[in-house]
Amino acid sequence: MSTIYLVRHGQASFGAASYDQLSAKGEQQAQVVGDFFKQTLKHPPLVVAGSMQRHQQTAQLALSKSFHDVPIQTQSSWNEFDHQHVFSQYEPRFNQPELLKQDVELVANPRAYLAKIFDGAIDRWIGAQYDHEYHETWLGFQTRVETALQTLCEHLDATQQRQAVVFSSGGVISVAVGKVLGLHAKQIFALNWSITNASITTLRWVDGRLQLLSFNEHHYLKAHDAELLTWI
Repeated sequence: MSTIYLVRHGQASFGAASYDQLSAKGEQQAQVVGDFFKQTLKHPPLVVAGSMQRHQQTAQLALSKSFHDVPIQTQSSWNEFDHQHVFSQYEPRFNQPELLKQDVELVANPRAYLAKIFDGAIDRWIGAQYDHEYHETWLGFQTRVETALQTLCEHLDATQQRQAVVFSSGGVISVAVGKVLGLHAKQIFALNWSITNASITTLRWVDGRLQLLSFNEHHYLKAHDAELLTWI
């Protein structure tokens, strides 16, 4: 039996030329995650991270507060889908991240506005009608993540490692949970929108089956500082 902790990266740089880097708050969130693992994990875990900068930064900062000698196994199969590309296929002007940020700053309810954009862009992507327009199709992304999860489980069996921590993104975590619960695409992305930065979702691998133990845990962030609770 093994336990897998799926960690969403800390807050990234929304609206910047490069989203793929942690904000100052994201760095603090990652350190709080590390403190939490130091308190709760008795033995060093296997640590895996996507190759995106926000995944690597979150992993490094978390480990600096917990298991600083544990190496990070970088695996691009845990990378997030290209959300900027998916957004820009839905609305071409969003190919420039700063334009989306400008729009968000003008509305009374930024989260509701982003949810509307997100839903429209995702519906177009998962609908398959426009697959030829995307770098990675929805089915391709889903298959990639499910394969990464199965490969990790098999590795845990082979090495008898009891715990693994994976630093990744909300879309990836949603697909993993969707696999366990048998959810369809719309349900999977409903989960995605609720996952907080630097939250932990826990799976258990036992007797060849995955079980969901917890989803989107973030109590340690609120206990440290309520201002650390972010979604974007």
